[in-house]
Amino acid sequence: MRKIFVTGIGTDVGKTIVSAILVEALQADYFKPVQAGEESHDRMTVKSLVSAKRVKFHKEKFLLKNPMSPHAAAELEGIELRLSRLKLPSVNNNLIIEGAGGVMVPINYKGDTMLDLMKYYDAEVVLVCSNYLGSINHTLLSINALKAKELNILGIFFNGESNPQSEKVILETTGVRCLGRIKKEEVFTKALVKEYASDYVFI
Repeated sequence: MRKIFVTGIGTDVGKTIVSAILVEALQADYFKPVQAGEESHDRMTVKSLVSAKRVKFHKEKFLLKNPMSPHAAAELEGIELRLSRLKLPSVNNNLIIEGAGGVMVPINYKGDTMLDLMKYYDAEVVLVCSNYLGSINHTLLSINALKAKELNILGIFFNGESNPQSEKVILETTGVRCLGRIKKEEVFTKALVKEYASDYVFI
């Protein structure tokens, strides 16, 4: 069983769409350990975008009400998040794991972050980048953090308007490979996700 953790250089960079593409491409199960914010339910979004029939969408360990960093959202509900409380579901398939926010998002006040969760799961990592002013810095910092933790980085997905100069410097500086590019789409559908998935049978 392969465990692939989808993380990003920040919030709203396209992790959920990339997760759906990977679930479709690899016919893998999906799991988001912590969902902060009941109105943006990523598990249901991924499920609505995937055509594959024999995959499972595992329930979150914690579904928190407020759309904020997991450590803060959990505190408001009197919950202490710990790595040991975020164990993976029992699966008989490859598993796509979607993180919350960026790589350094805190899980609790003891110093545990999404990086520690990736390490705890012994997962391979896919980094999602969105091109915007400052994204080069955020991407390089994220990759350095992943490397410092000695995590296996499978590659990068670039999401949104293409910026060849930015992408070139990121890939050549880090040596990390590009897994795919996602265009700025008006709306994502099952058919569109399936099309992306068929283009990127890469891992």
